[in-house]
Amino acid sequence: MTVLLVTQLRFARSELVRCLDGVTDPEARRRFEPMNCISWIVGHLADQENRYWVRFAQGEKLLPDLKALVGYGRPPSTPPFVDMWAAWQMITGDADNFLNTLTPDLLPTYLEVNGKSTAENIGTMLMRNIYHYWFHIGEAYAIRQLLGHSELPDFVGNMAEALYFPD
Repeated sequence: MTVLLVTQLRFARSELVRCLDGVTDPEARRRFEPMNCISWIVGHLADQENRYWVRFAQGEKLLPDLKALVGYGRPPSTPPFVDMWAAWQMITGDADNFLNTLTPDLLPTYLEVNGKSTAENIGTMLMRNIYHYWFHIGEAYAIRQLLGHSELPDFVGNMAEALYFPD
C-alpha cells in the first residue's frame, strides 16, 4: 500500500495538471513580474522532484541543465511549455520508481548525498515537496486570472483520489 504522503504528492501533481489544462505555450511563457511564468513553474517543480527523488534518492542524473534554467534563485526564464511538461513527466515518472518503494518505516530516515545525510528526513522532504506544489498551484491560478481565463476550478479537486488512510 502506498504511504499517505506519496498519495498526497500524487494528488498535488494531479491538481497541477488540472490547474494548467488548456494553457497555451504563449500564455505559459508570459510573465507578470515579479512572478515567474507558468512554464517556469512546471520546470521548477520538476527540478525539485529531480533533486529529491531522482538524484538524491537514486543517484541518477536526469536533465542536469534544468537547475540552471528553473532552479531556486536562478534568474527568471520563459522556457517552452512543451519542454517543461516533457521534463516534468519524465522526472515524475522516474521519481515514482523511488516513491513506490517507501514504507512508513522509511519516512523518518535520511537520504545520503555525497557521504552526508540530507538536512531533512524523507517524510519532511515529501511534505516540503507537497507544500511546494500547492504554493505554485495557487500562483499559477493567479497567473491564469491575470491572463483573463474564466471558469477556472475554484476549489481542490476530487479528494476521493487521495483518501486518508493511516500509514
